[in-house]
Amino acid sequence: MTPPSTGSTRTAAGPPAGRTGTGGPTVRPVDRPRRLRTTPAMRSLLSEHRLHPRDLVLPMFVKEGASEPVALGSMPGVLQHSMDSLRRAATEAAEAGIGGVMLFGVPEVRDAVGSCATDPDGILNAGLRALVEEVGDAVVVMSDLCLDEFTDHGHCGVLDDAGRVDNDATLVRYQDMALAQAATGAHMLGLSGMMDGQVAAVREVLDRDGYTDTSVLAYSAKYSSAFYGPFRDAVESTLQGDRRTYQMDPANRREGLREATLDLAEGADVVMVKPAMSYLDVLADVAEVSPVPVAAYQVSGEYAMIEAAAANGWIDRRRAIEESVLGVRRAGADFILTYWATELAGWLR
Repeated sequence: MTPPSTGSTRTAAGPPAGRTGTGGPTVRPVDRPRRLRTTPAMRSLLSEHRLHPRDLVLPMFVKEGASEPVALGSMPGVLQHSMDSLRRAATEAAEAGIGGVMLFGVPEVRDAVGSCATDPDGILNAGLRALVEEVGDAVVVMSDLCLDEFTDHGHCGVLDDAGRVDNDATLVRYQDMALAQAATGAHMLGLSGMMDGQVAAVREVLDRDGYTDTSVLAYSAKYSSAFYGPFRDAVESTLQGDRRTYQMDPANRREGLREATLDLAEGADVVMVKPAMSYLDVLADVAEVSPVPVAAYQVSGEYAMIEAAAANGWIDRRRAIEESVLGVRRAGADFILTYWATELAGWLR
């Protein structure tokens, strides 16, 4: 029995066939996703992910002995701040509406154990007190809790007699750093050293000494990356060799999730993936399972690449910045550390 006609025919590919003005056949798509991209208002209404100034955290550098800010050749627009310029830049960032600032210190004197890191009057702790005083009611003041800026060998921990980073001896130094930083009033401590057990060690002494409200941001999946080069200029790193025995192998994806899971079990309040752009798969993995907020760090090399390409006229600078940060947000980051934080917040507002 011949089925009744439906009044239309389909091509082998599926959509209904029509007629062109010249009499030839044409194919009309059944689904037209482009309908939802027709105008700026339509695209804005239907955007799946958005950036807000509060999603952004500004990394900042404060240099001991500096009477004025020092420009960084490898990171155009980024400065090693004096104490005065640090306050001014933090105020500008807060007025732009960003969510937080992360401070790194550049000391004049370094030694084997990073003594300046635990000196209450050392450059990082003094800078943190200044930030808390200046903008502590408006943004989250975060500290870098690591020894690499303060050791004469440039590693993130203390060394044993064989010249290897001693994980457990380093944890003791991190505990001392945590107490010194918490005493400044810093709201969140960024544990970036990638020592095993660092979150548990820091959380233990914070709670013991009454700093139960001080949060811990764990750099959970921090990879041994080539994209840190300009940052090492910014902190005047003295590193010889590399950090591959404690930072992660760029080839490893599952291990990133394992590290984040361990930090969560140890009490991390926030977990982070670093760098961002080359590790969006790891970021998505962590974001899918994490019960706490997830951060990502758009590192110095990512910043420098876009700035260099834009300076040469090869890419549209603003579009590239916005797209790169939005991609990190889309992959699952709740907030993003980026050197463009203040500028980007101004665009978003």
